[in-house]
Amino acid sequence: MTGIPDWTTDPEWPTDHPTTPQSETSEAVDEADNDATPETEPPPELYFGSTDEFVREFVCPVFRRTVGEAGRAEYRWSARWWESAEAVIRLEAMWRSWEQARLDPATGISTWLRDHADYHLSVLMSPTGPFASSRDTATVNGHLPYTAPPPGLFPDVRAEPTG
Repeated sequence: MTGIPDWTTDPEWPTDHPTTPQSETSEAVDEADNDATPETEPPPELYFGSTDEFVREFVCPVFRRTVGEAGRAEYRWSARWWESAEAVIRLEAMWRSWEQARLDPATGISTWLRDHADYHLSVLMSPTGPFASSRDTATVNGHLPYTAPPPGLFPDVRAEPTG
């Protein structure tokens, strides 16, 4: 006898005892079912109310790059980003995923940068991406160019009634 437990066989638990693992699990499942009511917790409020606000207040000031036309800069960006369907879809995806990632205090933003921002911005800013023909310019010391979209194009969804 080595003193090491034999883990090759499952222990036999009495099923009628109130402290057996099965009964604890059953109680935990029952409690979880009781907690899973729609009234428990409202979803967290969005930080940004629209894709436009996310681009204007976060993307343009945070992701500073030297952008410009072919032959003058490695990256492209369009101040009128909202004129490109691909750009709108990618920026909307970045915004929505950022709203979720910010709720994870441990690795949420790091994971978001790697999986979402780095990926989508490299496509958007590529010389062959949706802004390939843009002539808008910026330096690494300034914000990315921005022009406001037409009113009503990106309404603030925080202001919309729920239910």
